[in-house]
Amino acid sequence: MSKRIVLVEDESIVRMDVKMILEDAGYDVVGEAGNGEKAIEVVDQVKPDLIIMDIKMPKMNGLKASKIISQRFKTPILLLTAYSQKDFVDKAKEANIVGYIVKPVSSDRLIPAIEIALHQAEVSRQYEQKVVEADRQLQERKLIEKAKGILMERFGYTEEVSFKKMRKTSMNKQVTLEKVAKYIIKKYSNATEVQAISE
Repeated sequence: MSKRIVLVEDESIVRMDVKMILEDAGYDVVGEAGNGEKAIEVVDQVKPDLIIMDIKMPKMNGLKASKIISQRFKTPILLLTAYSQKDFVDKAKEANIVGYIVKPVSSDRLIPAIEIALHQAEVSRQYEQKVVEADRQLQERKLIEKAKGILMERFGYTEEVSFKKMRKTSMNKQVTLEKVAKYIIKKYSNATEVQAISE
């Protein structure tokens, strides 16, 4: 499946040239815009894999639009500009940009930059998923430890027995240990409820 790209460039001739390069390389241009404000609207509508964004545009420039898009959608952005000064590069880094191309655009420079940008975005996405999963597992362990502590305190169980009873309930009820733990924690003030789950 070809990657879906939104192209944001205020000069229609340049936009047309870049679009041809992209389509010739097998990419799918799913949206176009001539300014930053329109770019945000288009990205919201089509949810592309990548945005190619000019910096200098009317109404809202590419850097400001890039910051907004990065915060809202986390879509990777490849900047396109006639400016190669260091301050623009620094600002681009601040805006969470994954690549930077200086005009005039050519296929031999644009296509590799797109491939690198898409790869970096995928690596970043996988890393974020791992962080989220690690945090979820940590929170789950904390809940289980807290629930074990409640059973140990209320019924004098050892830690091992408490965990075995939670695991048995989890298997019998066909629910996760996390759900069993949440139930115990929620009902800990009612000894009868906790007794029911711990038997």
